[in-house]
Amino acid sequence: QVQLVESGGGLVQAGGSLRLSCATSGRTFSIYGMGWFRQASGQEREFVAYISWPGGSRYYADSVKGRFTISRDSAKNTVYLQMNSLKPVDTAVYYCAAKMSSYSGSYYYLVTSYDYWGQGTQVTVSS
Repeated sequence: QVQLVESGGGLVQAGGSLRLSCATSGRTFSIYGMGWFRQASGQEREFVAYISWPGGSRYYADSVKGRFTISRDSAKNTVYLQMNSLKPVDTAVYYCAAKMSSYSGSYYYLVTSYDYWGQGTQVTVSS
């Protein structure tokens, strides 16, 4: 119903920047919001950023506030994650995900709130 494809990952030095893209296709008009998550080796998948489709409200994990920016291009059905001032602790596989509902308890920061996931893109930050 909804397909997501991430791109833009790579290897950068600490202090550098990357912009991740997530192209959506399918029944994108049914998307309630889009989130970015990341999973470091041996760690749980954690919330990074979220943007709501109806109003464009944005939320960030405390660890990335002031450094990362989530945005969307409605014409291209694409969401982005601009990552600045990257740190080695940002090293992880980054995933975009589509949230298809707003029922009570469907929190934007929970992995279980999302219905579709991309394949992930590796971000490695060296020191």
